[in-house]
Amino acid sequence: MSVSVVVRAARKMLDEAGLHGSFLVRNLDSGEEIGFDADLEHPVASLVKVPLAVATLERVARGELDPAMPVDVAPGGITTPGPTGLSRFRHPARIALGDLLYLSTSISDGVAADALFDLTPPAAVAAELRRLGIEGIAVRHRISDLTDTPAERLGPDDAHLAHSLAIGAATPGRGHSVTQLDVTRANAGSARAFVDLLHAIWRPSAIQPTSAARVRELMADNVLRQRLAPDFTSDASRWSSKTGTLLHLRHEVGVVDHTDGQSYAIAALTESRVPAVQQPGSEATMAQVARTLHDHLRAGAPPWWG
Repeated sequence: MSVSVVVRAARKMLDEAGLHGSFLVRNLDSGEEIGFDADLEHPVASLVKVPLAVATLERVARGELDPAMPVDVAPGGITTPGPTGLSRFRHPARIALGDLLYLSTSISDGVAADALFDLTPPAAVAAELRRLGIEGIAVRHRISDLTDTPAERLGPDDAHLAHSLAIGAATPGRGHSVTQLDVTRANAGSARAFVDLLHAIWRPSAIQPTSAARVRELMADNVLRQRLAPDFTSDASRWSSKTGTLLHLRHEVGVVDHTDGQSYAIAALTESRVPAVQQPGSEATMAQVARTLHDHLRAGAPPWWG
């Protein structure tokens, strides 16, 4: 099957699931890749926790931060709600910086991420990415800023209305009336930019090897495994990833390491046209599209992206 046919089929699967977005799969050793709309910029939601982890660990490697440093978190002191993690704590907590990294990256704990942003603000994370030569990821705000959306104002019973607004209020230039969905104001990036980041983590040159190794461990321990993980986890492969979710956004970026030594970075950044909170079928389709592209590339097909 030709590459163009594979990509057309992948686009069709995505469209039939009510999704549109960007995909990129890259062989981390040969550099060959396949995908579509890989340079389109998207708001990235919790994907920003990966560059946050990199920046924090680079500061640790330079001796600017100590992973054993205790950080006090008061209940209600950081307004970043979530289903797990520190937002559910009822009592003051003292947590080491290294453990905040685990909570932020592996559990996707927004309170832990904002505690890290207190130490390395968004502008400093962005500067760290530039120092490392990683382009195309804009880090502009804390995780707590993601909680001021129509979903929080309307409440859970009217979540479908918030999703309808998110779907219908975008402009042709990728602007949006919801700040967190406007690529000129939100944390944002492309599938290519995140694959470049993963490439730098899995095949480090500018990133300190200790920093890269710890980020790989944190992503391997990711507990949110409902999207791409079912199609990339097996006895013959390991899937390490980070998800991002906000209103109609459904993202995942990660690397599949095969036991034969080959590794593939994958970025799937999608937006749903369906005004619903729970969409397991759409998430299964994301995995199917990513797996289709990966399998074609792994089979030795000529690289191409469109």
